[in-house]
Amino acid sequence: MRTSSAILGLYVLATSALLALGATFTNPIRDENGSDPWMTYFDGYYYLTTTEWTDVTITRATTVEGLKTGETTVAFSTTATAYCCNVWAPEIHLVNGIWYIYYVAGTSDAANQHIQVLEGNADSPWGLIPTPVRRIVIPNRDVWSIDPTIMVLSSGQYLVYSSFNGDLQSLYIAKMTDALTVGDAVLISEPTYSWETEGNPVNEGPVALYHGGRTWLVYSASYCWNNYKLGMLELVGSDPMVASNWVKNPEPIFQAADGDYGPGHNYFFISPNGEDIWNVFHASPTSTVACDGTRRTFVQPVNWNSDGTPNLGSPIAPGVAVTEPA
Repeated sequence: MRTSSAILGLYVLATSALLALGATFTNPIRDENGSDPWMTYFDGYYYLTTTEWTDVTITRATTVEGLKTGETTVAFSTTATAYCCNVWAPEIHLVNGIWYIYYVAGTSDAANQHIQVLEGNADSPWGLIPTPVRRIVIPNRDVWSIDPTIMVLSSGQYLVYSSFNGDLQSLYIAKMTDALTVGDAVLISEPTYSWETEGNPVNEGPVALYHGGRTWLVYSASYCWNNYKLGMLELVGSDPMVASNWVKNPEPIFQAADGDYGPGHNYFFISPNGEDIWNVFHASPTSTVACDGTRRTFVQPVNWNSDGTPNLGSPIAPGVAVTEPA
């Protein structure tokens, strides 16, 4: 009988052989409920989660194309009234050797959304047996909060998320004491440019991007029912808790093109070779952009400008063959 590690080794070898032959995939990789995607590559598998509205579901496959029909498991589901509904934007992060699921949920009223976390195991994002739900309480701002992500710097780990500052949906950061506890939050970005305020003034869906010794936060701007797009902040000082150390790009860095409307709420993952960065994001199928399950999941590579800044290009049209990550 083959051991699980031997079987995994065969999967990895098979995947490498496919890549050597120039295997490709086509977008979208998820046609329904493809909103707010998170994706990583770990020990021979790609793992994908998206907003499923009522639970947290994980799909895995050895290729990006394989995620269309990959093995799927429900990692979390509940009927508890305090956090049963509006399950949004799950992300799975390895913190101090343990995988945790960070996501948003609340009651049937979306006005009660808060950041929730589940502790999994040390082995992989797959087959998590989460502990009971814990809500992350922001000491100085225990209010409506969504779209949590983890940023890792030499100074520690930070929770970055979206919440309201008056009528402006903005970005906040809090330093983590451990995977389940954070300190006070600091406001680091408000929607002030015209391209951030279409429909409603919105900064949400933050995600960290690291390259060449530099750190950025890429975020979604404007209301998701309107001209949704990606903006970017760069950390220019040593302390991310100082708002003035974050400099906003004056123009969006990724927006609608080639039949992909309202692209946003993305995540960045590293290719199997550990060298290339890829962008996974959602986009609507028509110009009538909606914040619902019609949004689809897309994957494409990140390139770099001569000044070292990320170049996300434009959304690749559906059906175009893209070479699998190396």
